[in-house]
Amino acid sequence: MDSRRVFATAIRTFRANRTHRPQCLRQHFSRRWQSTEQQILPHQRHFWTTGRVLLFTAFTGSLTYLYGLNETSSFLRKSLSRPDIPSPPVYATKSQLEKAVQGLRQTLGEDAISTDEEDLHRHGYSERSSINIETLPVAVAYPHTTADVQEIAKCCSKYKIPMIPYSGGSSLEANFSAPFGGVSIDFIYMDKVIELRPDDLDVTVQPAVGWMHLNEEIKHSGLFFPVDPGPTAMIGGMVGTACSGTNAVRYGPMRDWVVNLTVVLADGTVIKTRRRPRKTAAGYNLTGLFVGSEGTLGITTEVTLKLAPIPQHTSVAVVSFPSIRAAASCAQGIIRSGIPVAAMEIMDEVQMRIVNQAGRTKRKWNETPTLFFKFSGTPNAVKEHIQQVRTISGSNEGSDFEFTADAEEQHQLWSARKESLWSMLALKKEGEEIWSTDVAVPVSRLAEIIEISKKELDDLGLFASALGHIGDGNFHESVLYNRRDPEERKKVEECVYRMVDRALEMEGTCTGEHGIGIGKKASLVKELGLDSIGVMKKIKASLDPAGIMNPGKVFDL
Repeated sequence: MDSRRVFATAIRTFRANRTHRPQCLRQHFSRRWQSTEQQILPHQRHFWTTGRVLLFTAFTGSLTYLYGLNETSSFLRKSLSRPDIPSPPVYATKSQLEKAVQGLRQTLGEDAISTDEEDLHRHGYSERSSINIETLPVAVAYPHTTADVQEIAKCCSKYKIPMIPYSGGSSLEANFSAPFGGVSIDFIYMDKVIELRPDDLDVTVQPAVGWMHLNEEIKHSGLFFPVDPGPTAMIGGMVGTACSGTNAVRYGPMRDWVVNLTVVLADGTVIKTRRRPRKTAAGYNLTGLFVGSEGTLGITTEVTLKLAPIPQHTSVAVVSFPSIRAAASCAQGIIRSGIPVAAMEIMDEVQMRIVNQAGRTKRKWNETPTLFFKFSGTPNAVKEHIQQVRTISGSNEGSDFEFTADAEEQHQLWSARKESLWSMLALKKEGEEIWSTDVAVPVSRLAEIIEISKKELDDLGLFASALGHIGDGNFHESVLYNRRDPEERKKVEECVYRMVDRALEMEGTCTGEHGIGIGKKASLVKELGLDSIGVMKKIKASLDPAGIMNPGKVFDL
């Protein structure tokens, strides 16, 4: 209606101007554009003279401008009211929470729901996490089956109670914290290997199966699951964070090894993301949607995983370097040569010193930047690859090249890498915390980001170590600081986020395998932009309109 009024007013104005134009001015305009060579009689004159064309053009331009202003004002009024953007979620009241807990105990049994203070603390706080918050869950649920999880979801949906999936509890970005309270769903009793299918090279498991336990259970089949994050990680959490590990340079990350998922949605609906063939072109990739979603879209209760044949022969090698750049140059040479190493890890001199001080391994290590390698394949292939890596290492100032094919000696050579985080934790004093974070960059930029980040931490007087999956550009930094000193924590936080920004400037990512959780939400916006985050929010809103699935993670509602 506003637009039509503007248009009508402009027409009336135009007509009035034509009607009241002075006679002399009309005569002036009629003569102005006449040719000096030919006198045009009044009855021969055309209506659309040049002057009238210009006048009409000016009029239509003004009219379009006025219409645009009107439409813009209308748009702004609608935008300011923001009817398309949902209000912040409103969660259950205390009385509703009490009803929900009572109802779940009646449905699942008294022992299935815990409100013990120590239990709540264990499910809302982790000394390994870079970020911890004061809020804890109000209850912990212990389901045994998918049907139990379905009942929990229906109850929480009814009362608008947040749900937070919990399996191994080893995540580092507050992924399982409870910023809005709610119910933590611990899968400790859903720890079964449901079915192994050796001929299909796959297995279906529940979320609380640890990857190390899984490999022990299935080794008789001649198969193994190659994704190897921290030793306490469980399949449910590995799916949630789309984790990786030391074997990723050869076998790829978690996303590549998930065939399908059984997922309980916010309202209790149970879906299977796809069937079991190795490839499919049927519909959307729902499996990929849920892997890495950190429990914000649904709760995974069963996972079908691909398996790989156990290699015929394996070996481990360790080599020292005078600098991070020399080690990185060696790694790039190995990658470009096409040598199929099973793993290629880097630890800086600080991390090697920490391993020695902690004394968790049976040997002393050179306290210099060090590369760790795994090789696998046929005996002849492994032997050839070791010799090729030795040659490339030597041409990049590598020294003290050690390798072994003996199982026990392999364990000893690899122990420094696997004990790195635990060694750092062992040195932590009362009142100290460890901020452990990761980024990933193109492999060619890894040495640069490690060197700059280490120098910045040294200049600030902070104690930090660096290690990473150098074969795929994933770099981890662990910083030890006094949590009782706000200024020191602020320095650490600023330094870490500068490192993340630096990774983004290098066309990298704010996290290679830890996930977003609470700590990296702002960095995710910088990495992907508001439009991409907007798409994620729309997906979230369609599957979880009440915002009860692990709220406060990945992005803010």
